Amino acid sequence: MVTDAGTLTTDTLVVFGIVVLALVLFVTELLPVDVTAVLVMVVLMVLGDDGVVNFTHISTAEGVSGFSNPATITVLAMLILSSGISRTGLVQILGRKMAAFAGQDRDRQLLATIGVAGPVSGFINNTPVVAILVPVITDLAHAGKTSPSKLLLPLSYASMFGGMLTLIGTSTNILASDVSARLLGRPFGMFEFTKLGVVVLVVGSLYLLTVGHRLLPERVPVEEDYVQEYAIEEYLTEIAIGEASPLVGKTVDTALDGVEFDADILQVVREGEEFVEPHGRVRIRAGDLLRLRADRATVQQLLDRETVTLTGDPPRTEAELDPEEAVQTLVEVVIPRGSPLAGESLASSTFRQRYDANVLAFRSRGETIRDHMDRRRIRVGDTLLVQAAPDSVDRLASTDDFIVAHEPDHPDYRTDRIPHAAAIMAGVVGLAAVPWGTVGGALARLTGVDAFAALAALSMPILVTALAGVVAMVGAGVLKPTEMYDAVEWDVIFLLAGIIPLGIALEQTGGADFLGGLVAATGAFLPVVGVLWVFYMATGLLTGVISNNASVVLMLPVAVEAANGVDASPFAFVLAVTFAASTAFLTPVGYQTNLFVYGPGGYRFSDYIRVGAPLQLLLSVVTVVGIALFWGV
Repeated sequence: MVTDAGTLTTDTLVVFGIVVLALVLFVTELLPVDVTAVLVMVVLMVLGDDGVVNFTHISTAEGVSGFSNPATITVLAMLILSSGISRTGLVQILGRKMAAFAGQDRDRQLLATIGVAGPVSGFINNTPVVAILVPVITDLAHAGKTSPSKLLLPLSYASMFGGMLTLIGTSTNILASDVSARLLGRPFGMFEFTKLGVVVLVVGSLYLLTVGHRLLPERVPVEEDYVQEYAIEEYLTEIAIGEASPLVGKTVDTALDGVEFDADILQVVREGEEFVEPHGRVRIRAGDLLRLRADRATVQQLLDRETVTLTGDPPRTEAELDPEEAVQTLVEVVIPRGSPLAGESLASSTFRQRYDANVLAFRSRGETIRDHMDRRRIRVGDTLLVQAAPDSVDRLASTDDFIVAHEPDHPDYRTDRIPHAAAIMAGVVGLAAVPWGTVGGALARLTGVDAFAALAALSMPILVTALAGVVAMVGAGVLKPTEMYDAVEWDVIFLLAGIIPLGIALEQTGGADFLGGLVAATGAFLPVVGVLWVFYMATGLLTGVISNNASVVLMLPVAVEAANGVDASPFAFVLAVTFAASTAFLTPVGYQTNLFVYGPGGYRFSDYIRVGAPLQLLLSVVTVVGIALFWGV
């Protein structure tokens, strides 16, 4: 049976308008995603039950319910647990062991990358797994004379495959489970979809090993040379300071007006010796040699004002700019979600003063930016080419503000706490996965003790075990109390809290009924499996332009209504939406792990489509068929 679409009311139109506003802001990034989510939450309440007019049917309590939602709290706890695992160095150690196995053979390197990222992402949130492994895989690529472009996108994709092995693999799974419980009274079990997750992992991995890596270009040269890779040769200049130069007596920080001159002083050389950081406080003297990042027009301005004199040849390679005996070094750093630099510029964030480092160039959304950088807004996923002293690089690596695409030589991991962390994670997963009713009944039958039957009433949801795991991590010394707050990606938490009420508004105003009825109308000429496939593809495309969590909240109520409209299993449609949102391969902006590898891999937007489109199509068929076989439609 195919039902008609629901009635389109004024309330429904208002909620649709809010959805469109959210989509536009998510896509354009005019506001950070977490700010957009809070804006949506405020608009829903202002136009809700307790507001000036009641269009959205959202009360104040419902508007802020996302903050107390079990999914939000569970994701928060899982982020902390994942941070605890990463601080032990367990994932990095696994990565290095696989690197030793891989050597310089590209196929083995790819197999090692997938072999670590996939399975591990099933038990540690896949976003931090990729953040941890980016420097490991980058170093593996350079050591094996392989372009990082050949390994980093497969790293992201493999983490998505692995995220579908268990409930806790991605925040999307946890959120979808909560929505499923609210709509259908059926949350996901810990290993609810593991069998299909294994199929997705195997099929996706085989694609990357046989077809995918052939479609990936070598965007980053095999020979690592940042100067040539970022094409900044024309922006590196050496100048000498004369006796009459107005720069004499000024500090490095104040010598050049950043508004008037698009230039940075990278190094001060005095009598053949480079200054050790912090060089920003060094006062310039006559006879000093300054190494600048500046374009030709800026250098000509300095020459015209008789401020400086050109001298020698500027460095043309990284070896010349960053020789082994130098006190400065070059590294790439990636801006992760939650970084205080996201949304700021180099000038407004006081980057040089805060980190005592210079940015020579950066990549943003496939564009390499070399001049007028101070006023350009930095976005999540951007990669900065930074020059800094080694201890400044270590500080960059130790903060959650960046992902340094190079492993520190002497990492400060708590390796003695690996057994504690592993046991705690096993407890979190195991206690939530145990079918207590079945266990109690079996024990009662075996022992004849009826008291064991009481275990059937025992419930250990993942929310409880995850929070208990956080306490255990701190108690066991895996994490320090202050590190818990640094581990949380607060923008993800605010995104969840802000977007959850939007899904409720879609249901309560009839918006989900209306959209579900429209999709259900396709059942007139498509079989149920075909309608299921339509939902998978629609969710994948939507996730490509907004966040995976937002697409789940928007699509799940519609999917349930569409399933009811074609007399299909609503749970099958819930699974299709969940898998599609958690395996979004088409763009770098829809899934955070894709953003993490965007800059270090030197990728273009088209690379994701070239490799991801066939993979998305392949897995759409595999997933839909798998759902039909395992759960029925």
